[in-house]
Amino acid sequence: GKAGSGEGPGAGSRATVGSGSGEDSLDALPAPRLPLTPSLSPRKRTPSQSCAEPPLLRAGQRTIYTAGRPPWYTETGAPLDEAFVIGLCGGSASGKTTVANKIIEALDVPWVVLLSMDSFYKVLNKEQQELAACSEYNFDHPDAFDFDLLVSVLRKLKKGKSVKVPVYDFTTHSRRKEWKTIYGANVIVFEGILAFANKELLKLLDMKVFVDTDSDIRLVRRLQRDIMERGRDIVGVIKQYNKFVKPAFEQYIEPTVQVADIVVPRGGENSVALDLIVQHVHSQLEKVRGWARATLASAHQGQPLPKTLSVLESTPQVRGMHTIIRNKDTTRDEFIFYSKRLMRLLIEHALSFLPLKSVTVETPQGTMYEGKRFHRQRITGVSILRAGETMEQALTAVCKDIRLGKILIQTNHDTGEPELHYLRLPKEISEDYVILMDSTVSTGAAAMMAVRVLLDHDVQEDRIFLLSLLMAEMGVHSVAYAFPRVHIITTAVDKRVSEEFHIIPGIGNFGDRYFGTNAPPAAWLESESMDC
Repeated sequence: GKAGSGEGPGAGSRATVGSGSGEDSLDALPAPRLPLTPSLSPRKRTPSQSCAEPPLLRAGQRTIYTAGRPPWYTETGAPLDEAFVIGLCGGSASGKTTVANKIIEALDVPWVVLLSMDSFYKVLNKEQQELAACSEYNFDHPDAFDFDLLVSVLRKLKKGKSVKVPVYDFTTHSRRKEWKTIYGANVIVFEGILAFANKELLKLLDMKVFVDTDSDIRLVRRLQRDIMERGRDIVGVIKQYNKFVKPAFEQYIEPTVQVADIVVPRGGENSVALDLIVQHVHSQLEKVRGWARATLASAHQGQPLPKTLSVLESTPQVRGMHTIIRNKDTTRDEFIFYSKRLMRLLIEHALSFLPLKSVTVETPQGTMYEGKRFHRQRITGVSILRAGETMEQALTAVCKDIRLGKILIQTNHDTGEPELHYLRLPKEISEDYVILMDSTVSTGAAAMMAVRVLLDHDVQEDRIFLLSLLMAEMGVHSVAYAFPRVHIITTAVDKRVSEEFHIIPGIGNFGDRYFGTNAPPAAWLESESMDC
């Protein structure tokens, strides 16, 4: 690479990658081969496609979610490390979004957030709206952006928190009423024309990439985009370009190339530069891949069970039903029948912990009765798919008109880490009492991630009730230590967990036994019903 100012590779140096001919150009070097995980093989990549619901990119046969959740957590339920943030800066229509998408595709990590500076234009007043309508408003000036909101959002994302991001309508020059929610991820790609123009913003960027594209190419791209996608006329686009876009580039954007770590000529066509960026990000991510469920397995051993745990009384009836569902020779019909009976008892037991107020009602005989009533707040049930979904029927049978949500969490085969794949929660859940359901909890990894998602939606910790038919002591300790105010309720607690993280003596793979899928033991780790 070419050092930015003749300096060495230390602080302040900048590499210009793949910039053309010359002895010191990296064009002559072969592109570095990216490490492939054992379960992946090289695939021919196709152009990325962006979808609004859900936010994702498709590369070959892979799907990369761009509104994910960090898969790495400590035994305290917190993200193990901050997200790695790549900042992409460059002139208007320089190809920043194309570069961002190609980096995301090549990274081959499942959870990436793509954050665009275009979402953070300020709300225009009436006079500014009129100027914008006749191409007289400068959208390329730093004053056009809400940097306070942008820095706040990026700082929260970097810490692994969920955020709400405004949606800007370029046709009406205004923010839409509906903001989109995105989650923290292990990699955040942030792109914008003034991505390097704010000092507080620069502090949040771990890698700064400047996309350098010829001005004539940028003008042609801008004409195509604004006319075809944003409904502008050619006279207005050229007028705006000459009056605002070009001067702003020369005054505010081009000088920030000095703070860039890497300069990428030709944008998305520069495969050498993209490979080097991806290689560096991979090396940073490897530093945080040490956490696995084994960390949870070694924590809290020998500690007494927490006070937030409530176990259903082991009556002869309850123990008899456990005997049936734990028996490997029990037929599927009997397994389902007695599992449902236990679920109903578990739900009824859990409801007794909800806050009740004293009320007096009049009976048909005209006498007064001193009773109890749930104090008006809503109850929402959230199941951890797929096995937790089996508990929904018991919940709806005893809670009239209850709202339901779903979370799908599965284990990454290569890392052993839980990952969020699907989320659907009812609106305005923050004030609800939430009954979080999973059939079994072994290490607690999936339950901790599910609780983390609820907290990100502003559900109060002491209003979360984690229900499971069977738990291992390890999982109970892990959840209680990470979230000491979450109520943990189960019908039984087993002491041991095997090296494969199966509960011992356990119940087997609940989902496979209930749904009749009968996966072999080697596939148990992939099942969400085994708390992956």
